[in-house]
Amino acid sequence: MFEASPDALIAIAEDGRIRIANAAASRLFGVAADELIGSDHRALLSEGFRNELEQIFRHLRDLEPIPPREVYGVHSDGTEFAAELAGALLESAEGPQLLVSIRSTSHRKAADADLREAMSLLTATLESTADGILVISSDGSVAGFNDQFLKMWGIPPELLEGDSEEPVMRLILSQVEDPEAFIARLTEVEENPDAESHDVLDFKDGRTFERYSRPRRVGEKIVGRVWSFRDVTPRRKAQEQAQRAMLDLAAQAEQLRALAFQDHLTGLANRAVFNDGLAAALREPRLKTVDVLLVDLDDFKEVNDILGHQAGDDMLVEVARRLRGCVPTADVVARLGGDEFVVLLTACPDADAIAACIVRCLHVPVTISGTVLRPSLSLGMASAGADAISPSELLRQADIAMYAAKAAGKNRFLRFHPEMMAALVQRTDMEAGLQLAVPRGEISVVFQPIVSPRLGQVVQVEALARWDRGGVRVPPSVFIPLAERSGLISEVGEEVMARSLVQLAPWLNEDPSRSLAVNVSGVQLQDATFADGVLRLTEAAGVGAYQLVLEVTESVFFDADSHLISQLSSLREAGVRVALDDFGTGYSSLGRLQELPVDTVKIDRTFVSMVRTGRERLPILSSMINMAHSLGLTVTAEGVETATQADYLTALECDSLQGYLFSLPEMGNRLELAVRQAEQAIAALNGRPG
Repeated sequence: MFEASPDALIAIAEDGRIRIANAAASRLFGVAADELIGSDHRALLSEGFRNELEQIFRHLRDLEPIPPREVYGVHSDGTEFAAELAGALLESAEGPQLLVSIRSTSHRKAADADLREAMSLLTATLESTADGILVISSDGSVAGFNDQFLKMWGIPPELLEGDSEEPVMRLILSQVEDPEAFIARLTEVEENPDAESHDVLDFKDGRTFERYSRPRRVGEKIVGRVWSFRDVTPRRKAQEQAQRAMLDLAAQAEQLRALAFQDHLTGLANRAVFNDGLAAALREPRLKTVDVLLVDLDDFKEVNDILGHQAGDDMLVEVARRLRGCVPTADVVARLGGDEFVVLLTACPDADAIAACIVRCLHVPVTISGTVLRPSLSLGMASAGADAISPSELLRQADIAMYAAKAAGKNRFLRFHPEMMAALVQRTDMEAGLQLAVPRGEISVVFQPIVSPRLGQVVQVEALARWDRGGVRVPPSVFIPLAERSGLISEVGEEVMARSLVQLAPWLNEDPSRSLAVNVSGVQLQDATFADGVLRLTEAAGVGAYQLVLEVTESVFFDADSHLISQLSSLREAGVRVALDDFGTGYSSLGRLQELPVDTVKIDRTFVSMVRTGRERLPILSSMINMAHSLGLTVTAEGVETATQADYLTALECDSLQGYLFSLPEMGNRLELAVRQAEQAIAALNGRPG
């Protein structure tokens, strides 16, 4: 047994000499067994521990119990090692001897160091976490906690060191909003020691904690419970704000969806609804007639020019009200745009009588802005019987009949018949004249300033095309659509852009923050060379591409096969900015606004005209501005004609304003006057001397 022991065993006589040593002792000290016997045992111990065995000898003789002692031994190579030493007294024929058991504890020291490091890491982790940690033993006593727990609950450390938990519990319950629920959850986990728990605590001061609890185990035995508390107040508030924002956006989206099928100004159906209704009616078995009544107000432009756009809008609203009253049984009553309305009738026994009623009812005088006006209209009617006809062709026939009614003296209705094709000849003549307009120098440009309420100055100028044919000015509303239909818009558009850049180059070069806005048709964007051509024009005029803004309408994005996205993206990469004109009047791009390559939106004048007294609540107007700003876009409002409208839009943080309040469109040689007039107007609004 002596030799088989894994511990070093040596027997020491009273004189300190080693009498017996086993193989383990030889291995531990690196000394042969025969060399150990007879040697002084003190040579095996480190200095400072060489009297340990004499003390043990003495205590054992006095029958005093001696626990194991920590000592340091010395190996034969001189290295020291930690050891644990125990002794027992033996009686022999040679007298009492001390039997000593020596065991190396170097491995234990390493383990202790690892344990201390692990505990240090654990303590650092607990103190650095954002969660408050509380450890409770199975007997209900506090086994541990971190500083964050005390801070979160506002608990003085001395309370946890007391003999009673009541002061701590009173402090905790005084803070939570529902103390009964708090106690109920504690009872629940006490009754289920191995259960995990997760809930949310609401505080009286508005804070919110997440509370998580799980059993603390040593091996398989549950010895307590660990509670962690996380302050989620910022996250909860952010979630509540996000939820409110989502609800607001949902409400606004619902409004926009509703308006997607409704004309914003008159409340009638829009072009999309009419097109769908007409297509559906023509798909049905041809057992009933389908009548299209196209209404266009006569000389409506004069109302806008003389009384202003607000008066024009009032006129359109009144016309829509009367039109709806004339045809209560119509399938669709819609506003196609501008001053053009359309009525769809199916299985109507006398469409002519209804057309006559519309002309008669709408011609009744109406007071607009203090002026008595008598609306006049031209109505064209086309019918589909048993023969197949496409929706576009039927509407085209009604359009031809409407132009024939205008040519016949206005304020009347005419039904389409083949002879009316002569009207097309006249339009063809105008198209022929438009083909020569650019070579003959008949296309000119006027400019309208755009002001920044914040800066109090003109920051942009919009270029507007004009056509003077034989001394007669053809309205843009006539020749621009004609140019688009005939494919001449690219030539006209390039002429307008080139003239604008050349004429405004000096003004633009005075201040790099100034810019020029030019309208661009979807037809132009479909030209693969358009982007390169625009950049060539800016370079030739000596104008930076970043000072050019291209205005496009929402309708250009409806054609999925066009090259417009790549064209606009290419131009934007070069610095050109893109503005979405007539924003809000379309019906398919509103939901895709964040996907479109645009930098600015221009709110259509129909929305601006809703502001009359300045006390209106117009969520659709504010939501459009907020929506654009949230997407990083700037906003320009068109058609601003009154100081009330300007103040209302400025309060909504609209970035820039444009309209007759600031300046009429002027020729290039009068630009300086127009700019000065616009800046005087914005200065007056801001309360500064002009």
